[in-house]
Amino acid sequence: MSTAYRNGTLPKVALKVDRPLSMNSSTKSSASFKSKTAGHTPVSGPRRKSTGSVGNSAANTKDGTYVSGRVRVAVRLRPRNAEEMVSDADFADCVELQPELKRLKLRRNNWDSDTYEFDEVLTEFASQKRVYEVVAKPVVESVLDGYNGTVMAYGQTGTGKTYTLGRLGEEDTADRGIMVRAMEDILSEIAPEKDSISVSYFQLYMESIQDLLDPVNDNISIVEDPKTGDVSLPGATTVDIRDQKSFLELLRVGEAHRFAANTKLNTESSRSHAMLMVHVERSVKGRDSVISSENGSTSHTAKAFMPPVVRKSKLVVVDLAGSERIDKSGSEAHTLGEAKSINLSLSALGKCINALAENSAHVPVRDSKLTRLLRDSFGGTARTSLVITIGPSPRHRGETASTIMFGQRAMKVENMLKIKEEFDYKSLSRRLEMQLDKQIAEHERQQKGFKDDIERIAQEAQVRITEAEKGYAEALERERLQYQNDYMDAISKLEEQWAANKQKHENEKAKSSMLSASMEFAELKKLFENETISRKAAEEEIDNLKNQLAQWKRSEAAGNSEILKLRKMLEDEKCQKAKLEEEIAVLQSQLLQLSFEADETRRNLDRGETVKLPGALDSPIPPFMHQHLGDSGVGEKASMAKLFEQVGLQKILSLLESEDADVQIHAVKVVANLAAEEANQERIVKAGGLKSLLTLLRSSNDETIHRVAAGAIANLAMNETNQELIMSQGGISLLSVTAAKAEDPQTLRMVAGAIANLCGNEKLQPKLRAEGGVKALQGMVRSRHPDVLAQVARGIANFAKCESRAYTQG
Repeated sequence: MSTAYRNGTLPKVALKVDRPLSMNSSTKSSASFKSKTAGHTPVSGPRRKSTGSVGNSAANTKDGTYVSGRVRVAVRLRPRNAEEMVSDADFADCVELQPELKRLKLRRNNWDSDTYEFDEVLTEFASQKRVYEVVAKPVVESVLDGYNGTVMAYGQTGTGKTYTLGRLGEEDTADRGIMVRAMEDILSEIAPEKDSISVSYFQLYMESIQDLLDPVNDNISIVEDPKTGDVSLPGATTVDIRDQKSFLELLRVGEAHRFAANTKLNTESSRSHAMLMVHVERSVKGRDSVISSENGSTSHTAKAFMPPVVRKSKLVVVDLAGSERIDKSGSEAHTLGEAKSINLSLSALGKCINALAENSAHVPVRDSKLTRLLRDSFGGTARTSLVITIGPSPRHRGETASTIMFGQRAMKVENMLKIKEEFDYKSLSRRLEMQLDKQIAEHERQQKGFKDDIERIAQEAQVRITEAEKGYAEALERERLQYQNDYMDAISKLEEQWAANKQKHENEKAKSSMLSASMEFAELKKLFENETISRKAAEEEIDNLKNQLAQWKRSEAAGNSEILKLRKMLEDEKCQKAKLEEEIAVLQSQLLQLSFEADETRRNLDRGETVKLPGALDSPIPPFMHQHLGDSGVGEKASMAKLFEQVGLQKILSLLESEDADVQIHAVKVVANLAAEEANQERIVKAGGLKSLLTLLRSSNDETIHRVAAGAIANLAMNETNQELIMSQGGISLLSVTAAKAEDPQTLRMVAGAIANLCGNEKLQPKLRAEGGVKALQGMVRSRHPDVLAQVARGIANFAKCESRAYTQG
């Protein structure tokens, strides 16, 4: 198995490639993978509260505001693949999801399981859109608001991490992963003329950081800011993103250069940790500073010279390589070294998570480059969302349990979120330079025409002054005479108007007094009528309330009587349940007693030669055993008859489905003894006994149950009708599988006896040959036990006799 690029050769793509600006930030990575005190005190920041939930409390600092936020963890279950459909067909899934309760149950065995709670539980039917909305969308919204964010996938190899994060959805847009959907949301929210987006895409392979957009750049160094502790990769290629199409092309280029290999667990297993880093710069509206003048007005000149405020944030999407066990993945040679490197880096990450979850004073962040790159994601200033992917196969229960515990510990880690805002001095400088050039050109143009304008304006002004003085003197005299005449006319008109207004006012005063009195009387009359209507309505409302009160009292009395009836019915149900439990206990004790008697009789008979016993096979009985068998058989038949009368066949068969292994063993022994009687065989088959015995052979792993069930089937197989039923229900296949697994000679003897009885039916010869019955007889020769060899010989003789008869008849 050799490691290769995931998609072969690199496609030719036209990309705008720039060197990235410094990724250092004024945000203090106070809760990063540094050494911590027991109280989780961030460096140069506020003391963190040691709570486990997402906090809304903020602590003001000199540089900004820290907001407490716990790491959110979601679990996603992958559906069974084709291989698991075949290999695990007879086994239940090792996990059980309860999405409505946000719980997951991990089965220990068929009876016991462990329960875990997560922030989100996603079933195998959850869509990619649903996964993005509950896992990544809150983080993307925080990034657009100015916070750093991280979305990471963790889990065993082959459980769907790359599918969840990096699916492009070229064939079906519904399959788009978190990377594609996150960029769609970011592009829809930014303003291209003011905001900018740049992307870096790299992988951590064998503790070496390699650029996925420029494969030649395969040893990128990590740079840390000594003041803030921020981590950056100045050597990584940065690409400006303007639309979704260019971003998808970039993802194709990166995916083509990522290392992958074919293992037993995954045909295209990622051999490196891939990280997509999206840098977002957004201008903040309404945050420009202004300066007020002495009279309180805003100075627009000062506002123009203030630098704009920008928010710088980054979104990191981490597709971790899957953890794997060497014995299961089959890694060797170079892939073995890759697997060791992957497991070491994941182990270092797990140690850091454990230290943060336990408030340890020391966090081993420098054990791996992976933990150094993720120091801001766990315990830092980023809003982090983790999705852990698991599979349903019970063969990988250990890896599933390890993944679940990783998620549980990560949920205890708290980050201190901080918005990073800066003044955009470069933008201000460019704007000021343009304004300065414009002002200089305008000033030179104005200076040129200024002198000519001064001379022309001076001459025109002198002429206009002379003309204005002459016209002003003439106009002043005309206006003085006009104003005097107008004044006299206005005085006479005002005297006439005053007399007319006085007479009109006296008339209106008399009319208004009469009108106000009539309006007051009408208003009082209307108020009286309204009061009368309100009183009648109140009386009707009181009558309605009295009727409702009487009706409620009757309803309460009826409800009390109904409650008494229900209590009485509940007491009767309890009494009936107690009687049924006593009856079941009596039946179980009788069944155990009869089973013990049957086992004792069988041990007494097994000391002599092989005889026809209830639950045994047909074979000759020696003469000296007749008297002993007669006495034992009579006693056991009497016990069986007594059991039939007291218990009933249907109840005995129902005990075959009991969850208690001891009850199953005793029940199948009783059925085997009953099957020895030809009179009981038809009743057992009609009641479903044959089907229950075959089900026990298929589902049980107990050797005793296999032996006794095979003996019961052998007794039923003495009847030709039952033989055809056994064959039609797949009995020969189950007997063959039981013979291949069994090592106990007595079990092999019972199985060989059942197949031998089937070999005596000429109609079943083709099926015996096709379904492996004859082959199973031959395989049981390995036991070398005389009883087993005798039954094998009898079966082969019966088969040969039927073959010979068929041959002679043509």
